[in-house]
Amino acid sequence: MMMKKKNRSQEEETKDDNIEITDSKENAASKEESAVNKQEDSVSGIEVQPVENAKDDKAYGTDKVETELKETVAKLAEMQDKYIRLSAEFDNYRKRTLREKMDISKYAGENLLIKIIPLMDDFDRALKHMEDATDCEAMKSGIDLIYNKFTEFLKQNGVKEIEALDNSFNVDIHEAVAKIPVTEEEKKGKVVDVLLKGYYLQDKVLRFSKVVVGE
Repeated sequence: MMMKKKNRSQEEETKDDNIEITDSKENAASKEESAVNKQEDSVSGIEVQPVENAKDDKAYGTDKVETELKETVAKLAEMQDKYIRLSAEFDNYRKRTLREKMDISKYAGENLLIKIIPLMDDFDRALKHMEDATDCEAMKSGIDLIYNKFTEFLKQNGVKEIEALDNSFNVDIHEAVAKIPVTEEEKKGKVVDVLLKGYYLQDKVLRFSKVVVGE
């Protein structure tokens, strides 16, 4: 009798366990279903953009591209206009500079000649006095005065005479026109006569001295 009671109690416990397992499965299934429902709700909450709005966006993008294209064309036209103006200004500058260079080359000696003209006036007056002059000493003094004045003018403009007479012959500044024998030993290889004076312009030889060298 006792064995039957025990068997019944075990069967009841087994049934209870089966009931608990079933309840847990049902709870899990209900939780899963609830999660699925929530996901569906969230998905259903997403707003789908209507086809008309997409068309509007496409039209807006086209208008934007057209606007940017117009702005680019306007900027390009402005830059081209600036380039044409700059090119014209540079061409005018080039022509003006070329004309100024030609004028400088053509009238380079203007200032120098202006300073020489008074010396020509002195020579004109001396020539007039020579026709009626009887005093040779006065004429000589007048010519010496003009000569000294002209020499000073050359010095002021950087022109000076090359020293040659009694100096050793130097091929860099002298040009030997002839050679003559000399009896004095100290005159050999030196300039014994100057046929044409030479001149420096600053440190440059403007004209070589034409000389006679002793040998």
